[in-house]
Amino acid sequence: MKRPLSVALRCALSFSVLAALPLAAAAQSGERPEVASAAAKVKADVVTWRRDFHEHPELSNREERTSAKVVEHLRKLGLKPRTGIARHGVVAIIEGGKPGPKIALRADMDALPVTEQVDLPFASKATATFRGETVGVMHACGHDAHTSILLGIADALVAMKKDLPGQVMLVFQPAEEGAPANEEGGASLMLKDGLFKDYKPEAMFGLHVFSTLPAGQLGVRQGPLMAASDRFSIKIKGRQTHGSAPWAGVDPIVAAADVIGSAQTIVSRRTNIAKLPAVVTFGAIKGGIRYNIIPDEVEMVGTIRTFDEGMRQAIFKDLKNVAEHVSLAHGAHAESQVPDQDGNPVTYNDPALTARMLPSLKAVAGDKNVIEMPLVMGAEDFSYYAKEVPAMFFFVGATEPGVDPSTAPSNHSPKFKLDESSLDVGLRAMLQVTLDYLNGAKAG
Repeated sequence: MKRPLSVALRCALSFSVLAALPLAAAAQSGERPEVASAAAKVKADVVTWRRDFHEHPELSNREERTSAKVVEHLRKLGLKPRTGIARHGVVAIIEGGKPGPKIALRADMDALPVTEQVDLPFASKATATFRGETVGVMHACGHDAHTSILLGIADALVAMKKDLPGQVMLVFQPAEEGAPANEEGGASLMLKDGLFKDYKPEAMFGLHVFSTLPAGQLGVRQGPLMAASDRFSIKIKGRQTHGSAPWAGVDPIVAAADVIGSAQTIVSRRTNIAKLPAVVTFGAIKGGIRYNIIPDEVEMVGTIRTFDEGMRQAIFKDLKNVAEHVSLAHGAHAESQVPDQDGNPVTYNDPALTARMLPSLKAVAGDKNVIEMPLVMGAEDFSYYAKEVPAMFFFVGATEPGVDPSTAPSNHSPKFKLDESSLDVGLRAMLQVTLDYLNGAKAG
């Protein structure tokens, strides 16, 4: 995910809308016995892997150790993982003993430039360089959990592959949080490097642990689920002068402040948010180095979130217009890159596939613990896969009992804390979805 997800999503909605659809009939009779048995066998290992990955996090496009650990375990299972895809990505295919469908399961592996503030015996002490600065590194989004869950699913599927219909591609993806400047990475590079060249799944599934749901709950939604995300950068050039004589130069700091203020009207006054929500956020501003010197330039970076392509393009145009003309009003000059690279599309859950697999989620968590998510302004590069094949992405509650998910530290927070019971729930949910799909389970 690409932002702190602090919005409260504790909606105890049943899937009344989905249940009304022809494809979303009654839930499966219950959790598959083989799911419960397999989960029990790998539960301790999944926790151990997760704690190891958590203690040794790596930033996007730098997941060398994590990738090596994944490869090592897959080879122990007798698989032949393909390595080096999108730098540190790992892909392996489990061949079932019976004919059947082809599907893919994805887990992301990268961490964030966040200094951990959670008191755990396996808390991260790692540091790295990010945007030219030394930063702490933490699995503040939960990708350590995703990688560990998929390793557990690999164990389970290999153990039953003699009776398994079809094939399952395991995708361990780097750089979901976004590649460093001037680098490619993530799902788009996986596809560019030929992920689906020789193996095109008919369906793909992914999950994400989520702080704003309590442990034990699952969340999903048909159609648009998570926003498109785009980054922008704006450089405002003025003219350096002494702080005691601002009239002798052009102050880019004041111009930048005016640009930020004026940009707030793009969503509040120019975007029809009655149609769908949108966000323009400035995330960082950098300019100057001394208290009494007005600098030559100021650089700002931020993010845009949308659910509609027309709104997306209109906001790009409006932000460029604001940056350039407000800067000119101050006698400064703006160099704007909006967006500054290809962003993530909307994460879209195929309606028919989601309706079909909804009973599988309910079989694991129970009807009352599977909720319909509202639109989520966070973004996911799983969206690239969903543009290629029918896909479903769902959330796994991660906040421990007794803590209000609406106020719990969010994903991307230095205080983000995963309740480890979510590992078991996520593993069982994904395994149930996998086996139900491969065995041809249908909604009525």
